[in-house]
Amino acid sequence: MASRHVVAPHRLLFAFKPRLSPTTLPTTTRIAPPLKKKTTITRLSFSVSASSMASSPKKVLVPVANGTEPLEAVVTIDVLRRAGAEVTVASVEEQLRVDVCHGAKIVADALISDCADAAFDLVSLPGGMPGASSLRDCKVLEDLVKKQAADGRLYAAICASPAVVLGSWGLLKGLKATCHPSLMEQLSSFATAVESRVQVDGKTVTSRGPGTTMEYAVTLVEQLFGKEKAEEVGGPLVMRSNHGDEYHMLELNPMDWTFDKGPQPQILVPIANGSEEMEAAIIIDVLRRSKANVVIASVEDKVEIEASRKVKLVADMLLDEASKLSYDLIVLPGGLGGAQAFAKCDKLVNLLKKQKESNRPYGAICASPALVLEPHGLLKGKKATAFPALCNKLSDASEAENRVVVDGNLITSRGPGTTMEFALAIVEKFFGRKKALDLAKALVFTHP
Repeated sequence: MASRHVVAPHRLLFAFKPRLSPTTLPTTTRIAPPLKKKTTITRLSFSVSASSMASSPKKVLVPVANGTEPLEAVVTIDVLRRAGAEVTVASVEEQLRVDVCHGAKIVADALISDCADAAFDLVSLPGGMPGASSLRDCKVLEDLVKKQAADGRLYAAICASPAVVLGSWGLLKGLKATCHPSLMEQLSSFATAVESRVQVDGKTVTSRGPGTTMEYAVTLVEQLFGKEKAEEVGGPLVMRSNHGDEYHMLELNPMDWTFDKGPQPQILVPIANGSEEMEAAIIIDVLRRSKANVVIASVEDKVEIEASRKVKLVADMLLDEASKLSYDLIVLPGGLGGAQAFAKCDKLVNLLKKQKESNRPYGAICASPALVLEPHGLLKGKKATAFPALCNKLSDASEAENRVVVDGNLITSRGPGTTMEFALAIVEKFFGRKKALDLAKALVFTHP
């Protein structure tokens, strides 16, 4: 009989070129009921009027710079596009391509100068340093956001940007705001600093860091479209209701995960057209922060792929090259189209089978456990979970209600809103609980 160990609760990057047309979830993924989340959000005076829910698409600007935190940019773009917003990503650098944090790269839709005369329903500033400083020093962006405020339209910032950008521009005067814990003292000279995970005051929204980005993004959906749309978008994300608490994972048949390919774990993260960009972004970000050596490999015939919400990710190499190496872990992001591409990729399937046969760790999240691992016999004799609407495809779904399931050398999880827990569980298995907890706090996924 399998031994059973429940780990007590414990928090969290690829060049991309998002397109402007909004996208929606495939109808097959809208089965999960909306979650009733209990996020720490304070609302003071702003409400969404009926006229703001008109049929014309809401237009959103997300500026990026060298040193921007990619997770905060990608998650915000993804969630807003799920809601139907038209999101423009604008570089404040002299070129479209920017070198963001963690060795990642983003290719913007436009230069900020192209957006100077445009009107937006929302401007959302990602954090990251020195990216926030570059946003602050961009005169075109400063003028645009100040006009946004003067015209009574929404503006928002997360992590370093509330203090470094909005505060410096005088746009938080007399408002309650929050930011990354390390910058709260600086914020207090510009605003009434509060420790809410997401803070809404009038038409200004602020938040704390990578680990609060999904809550922040869903709050932006509510401010733009209303509560019903926020619940419609938030439900399929499989978000937690206990934001800030330590996470849980179910572990069966415990075994040590070791790495012998070098001083750090060697981890393969495949991506494909249709991969879920949030899941890829979070997995890569968290694992690289833990100092794991992450190789991003495209299963397509070129390194650049178009993810599920039209974000373009650039892999480190093609799978043909990556397959020449051996890995301590192979982990698959989800996304319906991406999972289908993985399942058809013989080279990837063979790598996964060899990984299982040699008793080395492998894992998947969202659509990939059900659409990749299950049909290729990679869940045989294992307990697993998957995206709620696809759990009926698992041969053994007895533990599928758990957000993260570890069964020996296999790890699986449910969807975008469980990805941070999934990635932190991987960190814990390789490096221990203390390192995962410390990382969770630094990301403000759990309470600092």
